[in-house]
Amino acid sequence: MFIKWATAEEYGKLKYVGSDFIEFEVINVETMEYVETILINNQLLLEVVIGGADISRIVAEVSSNLPSVNRTIE
Repeated sequence: MFIKWATAEEYGKLKYVGSDFIEFEVINVETMEYVETILINNQLLLEVVIGGADISRIVAEVSSNLPSVNRTIE
């Protein structure tokens, strides 16, 4: 997802939603690795995007880096 708040904007993964803050893991779009976890006051949120072309690209890139499981069926 993409989140824009009062002082920055980042792509990442929502970890927790509280009554007064959210916990958000920021992803580096160049390396596709999570680089930090931040807490954001709910009142500072300006924009939240859950879908779209950029989000789809990032999900595809992160998914391609996941280890595959090879199973043989007997």
